[in-house]
Amino acid sequence: MLTVALPPQAVPVYSGFDYVTVDPARRRVYAAHSGSRALLIVDADSGKVVGQVRVGPMHGVAVDPANGHVFTGDGESQTVSEVDPVAMKILRTVDVGATIDAIAYDPANRHIYADEDDGTKVVVVDAGSFTVRKTITVPGHKPEYLAVNPRTHDVYQNISDLAEIAVIDATSMAVVRTIPTPALQGNHPLQYDAELDEIVVAGTNGVMDVYRPSGKMVGQLAVGHFDQCDLDPSQHVLACAGDGGITRIQLERDAAPHVIDTTPVAPGVHTTAIDPVTHAVFAVWSNRDGSGDFVEKLIPGR
Repeated sequence: MLTVALPPQAVPVYSGFDYVTVDPARRRVYAAHSGSRALLIVDADSGKVVGQVRVGPMHGVAVDPANGHVFTGDGESQTVSEVDPVAMKILRTVDVGATIDAIAYDPANRHIYADEDDGTKVVVVDAGSFTVRKTITVPGHKPEYLAVNPRTHDVYQNISDLAEIAVIDATSMAVVRTIPTPALQGNHPLQYDAELDEIVVAGTNGVMDVYRPSGKMVGQLAVGHFDQCDLDPSQHVLACAGDGGITRIQLERDAAPHVIDTTPVAPGVHTTAIDPVTHAVFAVWSNRDGSGDFVEKLIPGR
């Protein structure tokens, strides 16, 4: 089980959260504090709040491992921004013509992939020039999370309303095929484990499937209703948030994953991140009675 490392840390402004990610090299955790229109910055070692940067009503968040800058999307002005979390300011912004939800980054080709919330687009932004390279039309009308294959540079874009994964080729910047996920309803969290070469995707109907990029399904697990899952690639462990708890799931090569444990947390927790260095898990939530927003660090029990 996970245990609390320190009491929940209060976050200014009640508003709710979306995606969370960790920069393991610089020991920072970033969360989209959507309603307060800010990027939340947390110290990954102390678990304490470092600050917030006003970037607009954001949802997705991704880190450039080369310089530690953070990419965010403004759902109101339809922009993608680059944030310097040390100086705590926005460096550059580009109009993308879409309300952005999830964001993924491929440092090899410096492509930022930003998908349209409840839409039909994935926008490709060049992180060097900070200009739009291409706007890709994807199937369906509800893209959810996406992930990058660091070897092939393919992008796996979850399509919720069609129960499939769209595969985007990085060279042509187009959808080249789809992977049907027929056992799932309302595809939501998605992660790619590069060492295992497995795509993990879960639906709102409480089913998690594991696929090879070829489209072959290699495992299935009955789970709860998860919003976001984050991957610790060093241990092949997912931390998934939803149904009032954080569930850790062990991935296996060419086999079904299995549940390690489920730790009860605040009812409002639906997004989380896991630190691949310490394996600590970070939960963010808004109390449903409106009494405040919080971030909490949890560590694996010994």
